[in-house]
Amino acid sequence: MQSPYAHQLSAEISRTTRVRIISLIGPTVIAGGVIWAMLQPYRLTILHPRDQGFWWLVMEPQLLAILAGAAFIVFVARPLLVDLEAHDASAR
Repeated sequence: MQSPYAHQLSAEISRTTRVRIISLIGPTVIAGGVIWAMLQPYRLTILHPRDQGFWWLVMEPQLLAILAGAAFIVFVARPLLVDLEAHDASAR
């Protein structure tokens, strides 16, 4: 005995789970960078820039984590979610 409704429901649940996970990766990385900067402010040389060069000030690990999260949202998550939505629309 097969139940197409149960199969469709499980596919819908797995699709929404994938969308939620993909949507949360970028904000989680950004939040991690912000929390890291709050927990270790002494590692941010922007706060005390004496005798530091430009690259030393720009290449902060916390700032890079925040930028990586933002880049993931813009360049990976959005196109991937559009592709998943297009795939789901064509499968119906």
